[in-house]
Amino acid sequence: MPITDLTALELARELHARHVTVAEVLDAYYAAIAALDGQFNCYISLTPEHAYARAAEIQPRIDAGELRSPLAGVPVALKDLICTEGLETTCGSNMLRGFKPPYSATAADRLWAADMLLLGKTNMDEFAMGSTTETSAFGATRNPRSPAHVPGGSSGGSAAAVAASLAPIALGSDTGGSIRQPAAYCGVAGLKPTYGAVSRYGLIAYASSLDQIGPIGRDAADCAALFALLKGADPRDSTCVAHPDTPAAPIAGLRIGVPAEFFGEGLQPEVAAAVLAAKDRLAAQGAKVTEIRLPLAQYAIPTYYIVACAEACSNLSRYDGIKYGHSTAGAESLRETYIQSRSEGFGMEVKRRVMLGNFVLSSGYFDAYYKKALQVKQCIRRDFDAAFAQCDVILAPCAPTTAPKLGQSLSDPLKMYLSDIYTVMINLAGLPALALPCGEDAAGLPIGLQWIGRPFEEATLFALAGV
Repeated sequence: MPITDLTALELARELHARHVTVAEVLDAYYAAIAALDGQFNCYISLTPEHAYARAAEIQPRIDAGELRSPLAGVPVALKDLICTEGLETTCGSNMLRGFKPPYSATAADRLWAADMLLLGKTNMDEFAMGSTTETSAFGATRNPRSPAHVPGGSSGGSAAAVAASLAPIALGSDTGGSIRQPAAYCGVAGLKPTYGAVSRYGLIAYASSLDQIGPIGRDAADCAALFALLKGADPRDSTCVAHPDTPAAPIAGLRIGVPAEFFGEGLQPEVAAAVLAAKDRLAAQGAKVTEIRLPLAQYAIPTYYIVACAEACSNLSRYDGIKYGHSTAGAESLRETYIQSRSEGFGMEVKRRVMLGNFVLSSGYFDAYYKKALQVKQCIRRDFDAAFAQCDVILAPCAPTTAPKLGQSLSDPLKMYLSDIYTVMINLAGLPALALPCGEDAAGLPIGLQWIGRPFEEATLFALAGV
């Protein structure tokens, strides 16, 4: 079996047994990227100089049996909004083309401390605003399972790189489904951790109250191993807390909730059948299945987009053409510098969301839209609290359909927004969710389900995946 076909943990075992060297692993991956990434466009930038320098540091420790983590020596791909000191971080935008941060994200630092190393930075929807990885200033990413289709977004580059065997494991970020939905579309696994479980320091913000870094792997075991390295309190992020490591609940007697609102109109029948088959398999192992209600599910999309766009317009106001980022040439006034720099630097989807955010925060509309959305957000959290009084985990689809074809969503932004209908509620409530492949449709496109858990009960989600 080629090195690039191994899972991250399998690759680690080969490295730690000294059947292969870190440099040989890098050679194999960079050769695969050179051969295939022109077809899929998973990467914005590659970092071979960094990777081989790290390999020279890590290999002697592996040879001496000094393993800093179960994934020591394994290369990783990072979504291009996770800051890496001295290495270009673009957010998929012309606004940050050429930007090299003076510091690294806590998530990246923790991986380097665990003796992992960076293959490159993956493609993404611009500033994580999109569900298809088509809004990137660096071109669209294609789904390795069917290049005529999208890989999902906004972490589509990370999911596609793992699915195409161009990275053994990757990091993405999830604001409203941006890890889980591309994992489902590409047939891989992805974890959206509990909000606050993983530091957001060094994650270039889209919506600060919703964003969360998480792993994408070929299976849940890889995701669990990477999550173990990422989680934990960070003094540089006041929203990040120590993870309590709640033990996994046993499958026998586990109460599985199936939300009626997630299995109605608009759900592709093949998706529904594949997701519900997972429920039947666990019921055969002694799990108890119950129907639950999430009455406010119908308000999740408008609530999410009001909250997210309001926070985005605030976060993106820093890109003014003065401090850093794209600066227009030849502007004759400060106002003209602001206007032209932002007009040239931001793409259409970012502009659309910034305009919506400014609208809902403007005088006369703040109470009617933004304040009301925050109130509904709290009500959605209470809906989940009520649901978890009846069950231990919730089973749901990741998306209403399998991956759409390239170009279909960009021509209809509302349709793109509705593709997040089953994922945004989890971010609004701050809950963990694990996406897993569970079948294929008639065209051979992957179908994904998600297990949703109580805060900080990621271990139970991994147990459901057999980890």
